[in-house]
Amino acid sequence: MMRSQKALLLTASIVALAGCGETATVPVEQGYGPKPVLPEPNKTLIPTVNIAPAKGWPEGSKPTAAAGLSVASYATGLDHPRWLHVLPTGDVLVAESNAPPKEGGGFDIKGWVMELVMKRAGAGVPSANRISILRDADGDGVAELRQPFLEGLFSPFGMALIGDQLYVANADAVVKFPYKTGDTKIAAAAVKVADLPGGPINHHWTKDIIAGRDGSKLYATVGSNSNVGENGMEAETDRASVLEIDLATGNKRVFASGLRNPNGLSWQPESGALWVAVNERDEIGSDLVPDYMTSVKDGGFYGWPYSYYGQHVDARVGPQRPDLVAKAIVPDYALGPHTASLGLTFYQGSLLPPEYHGGAIIGQHGSWNRNPPSGYKVVFVPFQNGMPAGPPKDLLTGFLNASGEALGRPVGVAVDKAGAVLVADDVGNVVWRITPAPK
Repeated sequence: MMRSQKALLLTASIVALAGCGETATVPVEQGYGPKPVLPEPNKTLIPTVNIAPAKGWPEGSKPTAAAGLSVASYATGLDHPRWLHVLPTGDVLVAESNAPPKEGGGFDIKGWVMELVMKRAGAGVPSANRISILRDADGDGVAELRQPFLEGLFSPFGMALIGDQLYVANADAVVKFPYKTGDTKIAAAAVKVADLPGGPINHHWTKDIIAGRDGSKLYATVGSNSNVGENGMEAETDRASVLEIDLATGNKRVFASGLRNPNGLSWQPESGALWVAVNERDEIGSDLVPDYMTSVKDGGFYGWPYSYYGQHVDARVGPQRPDLVAKAIVPDYALGPHTASLGLTFYQGSLLPPEYHGGAIIGQHGSWNRNPPSGYKVVFVPFQNGMPAGPPKDLLTGFLNASGEALGRPVGVAVDKAGAVLVADDVGNVVWRITPAPK
């Protein structure tokens, strides 16, 4: 039998087995909020694999916006758009990116199966390694200019503009480029600012960045090199953390740690605290562990891999570290188990109704390790006095059809200069724009 046929049969068998017997026992809604329900772990011989096959949007279709809001495409025909950055001019930068090629190493059955499964989810396309610019010069809510802005990057993700320097987080380093107001293309060579943990494993490759308050530092997210440390803690140096990078020297330090896969960084407008969205661990059941967003404290430790949600010890990890578990900080707000909450931004515009002001907008890419699925939507969490102040509200839904196929998957979120919410959809290859519904 051909190897490809064997691969398909093996994958089908594993997916079929993984989908049997293990389902959620707690409603997904109880996995949200400051005190999520955390049942006992349910570790199975074969992990639950329940991922929505990527389909894309049929002609003329789109997601469903919350009552009082409307959604339309801002730009279409992109190549796996992942992350967004709005420049002071109103121009929108979009990172068209995917995982870098695997480096060396022998055959790994688990990694091989997960690679096939992720291809089924639409994440198997080569990285465009590009940042494109979107410009809506006439203000009609549709970008009439779309062209490459930076090319030849290495799985780019986060972006930050400080003065006349544009910083980009590649999968292995932060680099910078000169930028002039109104530029539609940058041809200058990249200048390395600081290395970031990269290959050969680079399990969680996405790196987000945000400028510090005074512009002298960058903060960068770096995900773990494993699910729960199974590749050895020596592979986790400077990982599962938010790093602080001094721009004058390129020196970096761990600002906060124990964050399995942090992504979206955003400054909370009332408290001034740095918040981050974090993907928690897999393979202990459909109900565990909720992803979350939290403020990050300088020197704070948030549990990974030894514990979750404070002192809930993960028995799979060895050797144990009770000294670290004892000081693990409980996250501020759970975002549902396996929702793959990636994008995070605080709404500071004035276009949407007042109830949205100051709240958090989160892009939930969607589960693979939960039955039934979770995520595949954009949610909003109200804030008051710098902290979450109520249950989440669905902002954008309809990314899964009745057959369980993914028409789209939301990733990065941003607020444009007019105050509309932008959402990068890496399966639909669209950037969506949310505005008030027409009266």
